[in-house]
Amino acid sequence: MKMDILPAIDLIDGQCVRLIQGQYDKKITYKDDPVAQAQEFYDAGAKWLHVVDLDGAKEGRPVNAEVVAKIAEEVPMKVELGGGIRDEAAIVTMLDAGVTRLILGSSAIKQFDWFGEMARKYPNRLVLGLDARGANLATEGWLDQGSQSILDFAKQAADLPLAAIIYTDISKDGMLAGPNIERTKQLVEAVNLPIVAAGGVTTAEDIKTLKAAGVAGAIIGRALYEGTITLTEALQAEK
Repeated sequence: MKMDILPAIDLIDGQCVRLIQGQYDKKITYKDDPVAQAQEFYDAGAKWLHVVDLDGAKEGRPVNAEVVAKIAEEVPMKVELGGGIRDEAAIVTMLDAGVTRLILGSSAIKQFDWFGEMARKYPNRLVLGLDARGANLATEGWLDQGSQSILDFAKQAADLPLAAIIYTDISKDGMLAGPNIERTKQLVEAVNLPIVAAGGVTTAEDIKTLKAAGVAGAIIGRALYEGTITLTEALQAEK
């Protein structure tokens, strides 16, 4: 089975940044020009781009929409976007802007019936973003730690026509420490939807292990920006 490699761009004030463990006060700015960064990823062979509007996640509405639309328009790769997608107006706006699929996390968890309705209205265009610390879900741009089991919630969503489920282990995110293989594997086995892994994907070995676990995609952020792995190496490891 082919596994997609999704290089990540996180946006604050229109710039590419990375947060350490999802904390807004621990950010590293990498590039001023996200469009040029997306083009660089495309030139290296990536077919997908994972974009998070971190301002949007905090504000509850798309904030960096213009930048995202510019990427979708100018760079011929598929874009998935998360952060601030909380209502149907935001879904329509960003799909119309050329985004391939949208990631809903907090809004999907807090308004699950509404999320189900949107998933059926926009089949294969929505992704369920499950962020966890340990076995439990976290929401609101990772600021709120819940008590619901990630596996139980994934099973609730398993019958919806979703494009994928993205699982992020927050404790691993931006730490360059390797992904949570065990829980990723549990998710792959629990639901019949494509599972995309994020958080801590750092080496070619991580990618091979995730692929062997049946994962449909791996999101790589800080490891690319810090040169721990090149995109070429990541794409090669998937083959």
